[in-house]
Order: sequence, then structure tokens, then C-alpha cells
Amino acid sequence: MTALAPSAPFEAKLSRFLPSAAALTGLIVYLELLFAPQILNDGDTYWHIRAGEWMLAHGQILHVDVFTYTYAGRHWQTHEWLAEVVMALAYRVGGWGGVMALTAGCAAAAGAVVAGYLRRWLAPLPLTLALVLGLACLAPGLLARPHVYAFPLLAAWVVGLLRARDAHRAPSLWLLPLMVIWANVHGSFVLGLALIGPFALEALIEARARPWPTIRAWGLFGLAALAAAVVTPHGVSGLIFPFELMSLSTMPSIDEWRPFDFSTFQPMTVGLFVALFIGFWRGIQVPPIRLIVLLGLFFLALQHQRHAMVLGLLAPMLLAQPMSGHGQPKDSFQRSPLWVAGAVFALLAAFTGARLALPHERQDAISTPASALASVPAELAGRPVLNDFGFGGYLIWSGVKPFTDGRADMYGDAFMAAYDEAVSGDRPALEALLARYGVAWTIFHPNNPAVGVLDHLPGWRRHYADAHAVVHVRADARAMSLRGAVR
Repeated sequence: MTALAPSAPFEAKLSRFLPSAAALTGLIVYLELLFAPQILNDGDTYWHIRAGEWMLAHGQILHVDVFTYTYAGRHWQTHEWLAEVVMALAYRVGGWGGVMALTAGCAAAAGAVVAGYLRRWLAPLPLTLALVLGLACLAPGLLARPHVYAFPLLAAWVVGLLRARDAHRAPSLWLLPLMVIWANVHGSFVLGLALIGPFALEALIEARARPWPTIRAWGLFGLAALAAAVVTPHGVSGLIFPFELMSLSTMPSIDEWRPFDFSTFQPMTVGLFVALFIGFWRGIQVPPIRLIVLLGLFFLALQHQRHAMVLGLLAPMLLAQPMSGHGQPKDSFQRSPLWVAGAVFALLAAFTGARLALPHERQDAISTPASALASVPAELAGRPVLNDFGFGGYLIWSGVKPFTDGRADMYGDAFMAAYDEAVSGDRPALEALLARYGVAWTIFHPNNPAVGVLDHLPGWRRHYADAHAVVHVRADARAMSLRGAVR
């Protein structure tokens, strides 16, 4: 096996920076995202915060829908309730700047955890390459949503499993509180449970001469982790929920759940080709079990674009030991100089203070049809609307009950299939949906096929249009709203 490492003199010159790799990575990621408005470009952010605000105001977990008129009062499993409460608190403290700081902080923490593990195996140059390629895969999904708040939990969990294997022991029980938090933040905790199996198998193969101590230690940890995962308001149903979500046939209609598209530029494509090039060039040998895990993560990334983020986060850590060319991590650990820690802390405090002090105003954007909604009279806005899937969050934020929003799991396959058919340009399906729910007005993105149908639909008139949204109003509803405005 050929190690992926620079020449010894060059490595010696750079190695003094390794103790600061985690801090510097976290700082760079944090500053990169702290003032990046694009991390707010997701309509789900709006309803996540509103859900958190509701739970803070009522002092209880939200179990039914209180936001839409189509599903009002029906069961809704708030499996991300802890993340939503934290988002609401961040907004309460610092407005949108607080939400941006929270999101940037979680992404930075994940990067720091990965860098901290990689520095135990890799020299500076391969460490930097692995980090850049891995974090690039995260970039498209770095949005103010619960999955980003789960990134540091995922990274820390996998580091815990890897450190256990490096030390030839079972994972520490201190990982269990991490699982409790994770299970209340995001459904990706099931991946953490699933990863116990391959590492346990790897340990069992290594200890095949005396298997029972390994079976007992890893088995007890697995059972304890499973028990920790059900410490949520939903109990066992919370454990089942992620599988129910992935089984929905309409999920591929949502961008992040669509199969990976090689016809467009994606960071994962670059990472894949670089990894293949280095692997063949250097003859890097990956242990069989970890190779199976990598292939499984790659398969998930091909199935659903959102899993490319998971692959980018975990692949560098799984490949660290094979890339290093030696069997054991570096035992010596040098603490970062005090001046480095002080400088990093000062920069974090200064830039966070600046972010919170500078108000961030939300304007018209891909998920924020502010001007279009402002054009709708208040009386009309209170009547049934058919909206673009991505606009549902902003309508909830603005106090308007939408037809649908990002909670596809709540609506189910039948509802979402009927909605998708109606907004795909199928005129009979659209007319049937408008009539069934007594829709008085619509708001869609200009590229939505339903816009063209509504432009030619008898009894409907275009009320407003800009680069972000188009509003149509049923003729009799418009007349009623105008009479209400006159009164």
C-alpha cells in the first residue's frame, strides 16, 4: 500500500499547523456561511420556525397540523421538534441573523469534528484535499433546516465508532446521550444506528479467535443505542417514521429526493473522480467492511441527491486510515497554542456580534414571494389558496393557511399525487382540484406549468406577476374581495 503523503521535509514544515486543523476548519466554514443569505433560500425554514414558536408558546409538542386549511387538525408527527424549538429560539434572540449564525455554527462544528479526526491520520496536504472535497459535497444542502443541525451529531457519532475501532474496543457509552439528542433533531439518526452493525462486524472478524467478548460489548452498545433512539415524544413510532418517509412514492417529486443527475455539475462528481484517480494512482486499499459502507453510502447518494451530503461528510473519515498508509493513528496530541485558541474565539465573537447587530431583511427570492403576497387583499388572502409547493412555508410565516407545504410526510402519497398531477399542466386535474377545495386564488412560481393553464382557464384572471411569483384570482372571488375592501 502506498501512502498518500508529501515529502518528509515539507510535511515537517506543515505539521505544526495540524493541531489547529479542527479550529481553523470550523472558523473558515463559519465565516463562509455566516453572511451567506443563500442558506435561507428554502421555504421549509419558515414553517420550521413557526412550529418551534408554537411549541414554545404552548409549552408542548405539536402533534396536529395548525398551519394549513387542507389538513387542519390532522395528525402530524413533529419528528424534528427539538431542532424547530432551537431555530425559534435563535430567531427570537437574533432574528434572521440568529438563524444564520445557528446554521453556520452547526456546519462549522461538523467540519471541525471531521478535521479533528483526519489530523490523527493524514498529513496537511491530503487532509486539506479530503476536507475540501468532502465539504464541497455538503455545499448544495447547507440551508437553515434540521438536517444541517444534525451534521455535527452524525460526524461525532461516526468519530466515536471509528475511535473505538482504532483502539480495538467497543464504543463509549458517552455516545448514547448524543443519540438521544440526534433522535429528536432529525431522522438521520437511523443511519447512526445502522452504522453500528458494520463496525461491530469488523471488530468481530478481527477478534474471531475470541468472539464472545466482542459480541457482548458491541451488542450491548447496539441495544443501548436503540433504547436511546426511542427517547423521544414519539417513542417507537419515531424509530419507524424515517422508513415510512423514504417509502413514500411521491418523494422523488421533491428536488432533494430525486436521483443524482450526472448531466449537471455536482460537487460529488468531482469528489468521485478525484477519489478514483488517487485510489488507482496510489494503490490505496480500503478494508472490505468499510468499502461496503462506502459503496452503500454512494448508492444512497445516487438514489437521493440529499444523501450526497452524508457521503461527503463520512467518506473522508472512512478513507483516512487507508490514505495514511499506516495502521495506527498518531498517538501524540499537541494542544493548539493559546494564541490560536484566543484568536479563533475573538474572531468568532466579533463576527457573530456583527451578524446579530446587522439586521437581515428578507426580500423577494425563490422561496419568498413577498411582493406577490403583498398584492393580495387581506380578505382574499384568508380564502382557500392553491400554492406552489415551495411557497407554503412563506405563506405559513405570513399567517396565510396554504394548500400544501414542505411536510410531504404529513400529506401522504394520495394527496401529493393529486397535487402533482394538478400542477403539472393537466387541465382537468387542476380544474377538479380547484373545485374540490373551493380555491379562490393561486400563487405559483412563473415556471410552474399550472401558470399557463390558469392564464387560459375561464373564470380566472392573472392578478399579479413578477420574476418570483404569479398570482391568479377567481373572477367572482376577486369581485367579492373588492366589495369587502370598499366596505
